[in-house]
Amino acid sequence: MEKKWKILVPNSQDGGSDLQQKLNVDRVVAQLLRLRDISTYEEAKTFFRPDLNQLHDPFLMKGMTLAIERINKAIANNERVLIFGDYDVDGTTAVSIVYSFFKDKIEHIEYYIPDRYKEGYGISFKSIDYAAEHHFSLIIALDCGIKANDKIDYANSKNIDFIICDHHLPGNELPKAFAILDQKQADCPYPYKELSGAGIGFKLIQAFSENNQLSLENCYPYLDLVATSIAADIVPITGENRVMAYFGLEKINQNPRPGIKSLLNINQLKGPVNISTLVFVLGPRINAAGRLEHGSKSVELLTCPDESQADEFAKAINDTNTQRRDLDLGTTTEAFEMLEQNPKTPGKNSTVLFNQSWHKGVIGIVASRLIEKYYKPTIILTESDGKATGSARSVREYDIYSAIEKCSGLLEQFGGHKFAAGLTLKKENVEAFIDKFEEVVSASITKEQLIPKIEVDIELELHEITEKLLRILKQFAPHGPENMTPMFCCRNVFDTGWGQVFGSNHLRLELYQKSNPNIRFQAIAFDKGDYIHFFQRKTPMDIVFKIQENEYKGVNSLQLVIEDLKMS
Repeated sequence: MEKKWKILVPNSQDGGSDLQQKLNVDRVVAQLLRLRDISTYEEAKTFFRPDLNQLHDPFLMKGMTLAIERINKAIANNERVLIFGDYDVDGTTAVSIVYSFFKDKIEHIEYYIPDRYKEGYGISFKSIDYAAEHHFSLIIALDCGIKANDKIDYANSKNIDFIICDHHLPGNELPKAFAILDQKQADCPYPYKELSGAGIGFKLIQAFSENNQLSLENCYPYLDLVATSIAADIVPITGENRVMAYFGLEKINQNPRPGIKSLLNINQLKGPVNISTLVFVLGPRINAAGRLEHGSKSVELLTCPDESQADEFAKAINDTNTQRRDLDLGTTTEAFEMLEQNPKTPGKNSTVLFNQSWHKGVIGIVASRLIEKYYKPTIILTESDGKATGSARSVREYDIYSAIEKCSGLLEQFGGHKFAAGLTLKKENVEAFIDKFEEVVSASITKEQLIPKIEVDIELELHEITEKLLRILKQFAPHGPENMTPMFCCRNVFDTGWGQVFGSNHLRLELYQKSNPNIRFQAIAFDKGDYIHFFQRKTPMDIVFKIQENEYKGVNSLQLVIEDLKMS
């Protein structure tokens, strides 16, 4: 599928040359900083030198004082406290943080992860019944609860208090919890609005430590779990999130907790762990337990203090992830077959598929796979408890949650955010929903939004790529939403004749520009072997690429990793 190259433009056109002079950097670095809304020396210093002192005062968050007072009361009165969290990476890491921190401070404490298939997402009536039967008087809910009004009313009727720690958008009416921590509340003064669920869990233990004169050094070891949640939940890696991700990665690379160390070892990962490692290696495995078995197994792994036992937990979770991959592949194949057999599906502007035999744990992954090929807002539905339940994924720049909300008359329940959502409806409403969703999407999506894009930070010449530039680029990490790995564009490049196809269909090149023929860079382009003929015919080519350091036989060199290319 052909992609559109979008050359990014800073929000402000002012201060480019001024920033170059103040920081003594070239125009490429100055542009990269301006694209990240960095325009002063102090902002640049904060960006390049993350510091734990940059973390905000947790008591700026609305509800924090109430939450800490309630926890202190629970400890003083020897109450039973239940730590509740969702079964995904954000939920299980959040539970692991809060449970681990309080387990030596609260005598009667347990954690509870809902069963994905018996209870579904978020707070359930079953979990509240469990709490009542076992005499828990306080539940701390993490990564969920901001819309659980009926569940909180039910808990109140049983004299169970809730502290809700959520990062999703609240509804029009807040639940009647004892305390609510959610920086997205309209009147919450907390200065950073993009914390993950585990991030709010961290702010809770930070606040408790400050209130009880405990050293914050006791909180910082949990930043590895916060970093894992930030990566897996795809929240912006800016501001406070970037600081926590930076020090969380440092913890993982220097002194990983047994569970994470075991997962890294079992997957034979030797090099430095970065955000990509968390997204593509640790995240899917932590998620797999909740998808196919039970999310509590992930908490067991992440809270396990013993290395040999952690190895056993990691092996079990890794095996579960292998099963998940097999299910994922089989379901994706069936989905593609359904689309090929029915010319009316996908719709003109959306894709909705329903197969009652598909496994609920992989339908979100399958939706993402279909977007890679068809690039349309996509919903995959299966059957659960006699109803159709589904996962939705969106294309860039399109709010799929808003589209689903416009179909709410056909739904039993739904929730999520702009790019991903979940929904449940009666099976007899599936056909009507498919038609309605296509109608809503067609009325609201633009042609531009249906074209996949590669965002390019800056167009440059090959001679501008230097070792010094690479050293500075390394300091832009950790990367993620709103601070992606810098992407560059270069026009009219040629191969020296060294180019070749290797592996299944990969391309290895040595590139130069006629303006500076002696400046050459090795480049690699995965799954682009078909383009070798253009280079062999000396056709001038334009490339979009990342710059990385390549090590071969102990020698380091700059390498261009080509993401896309086309004729000049």
